[in-house]
Amino acid sequence: MVRKLPKGPSLYLKLKDGIVVCRLFEKVAFNHVERIIELVNAGSYNNVVFHRVIEGFMAQTGDVLFGNHEKNFTPDRCGTGSSEKPDLAQEFSDFPFDRGVLGMARSQDPNSANSQFFIMLQDGHFLNGNYTVFGKVTRGMKFVDRIKKGDSNLNGAVENPDMIISAWLK
Repeated sequence: MVRKLPKGPSLYLKLKDGIVVCRLFEKVAFNHVERIIELVNAGSYNNVVFHRVIEGFMAQTGDVLFGNHEKNFTPDRCGTGSSEKPDLAQEFSDFPFDRGVLGMARSQDPNSANSQFFIMLQDGHFLNGNYTVFGKVTRGMKFVDRIKKGDSNLNGAVENPDMIISAWLK
């Protein structure tokens, strides 16, 4: 079943191979979209690496504390940081984790999402109802597919990872 995408602003991510365009779902996850917009407008995602990329699953980024390749990059802590803003309460929905969907990363606590997010490389419906969906790639998924993959023996940790060169909204 093809599902009509909710209206919302567009997030642009410049990657090494091209620009990825994502629709943000304000009506599905208002608080999470608001957080993403705040961090994008502050330039927080510029130069932030994809620290965990699992072939056939997802590419994770958004550690604005330890994952900025240009400042404070700490590879051994990358994936453990967040923004200075408080964590967000979950906004689970019935929107499925299909290929290209953007979801908020979190710890075991469902109310711990902050700045990290992931892009689904393939459908992952086992995540449905357990993580917050906040958007979907509408153009440039081929560039997401080219993000350097991590070591499957190290839970997708990436050595010399690719990054979001810049992020902006329209």
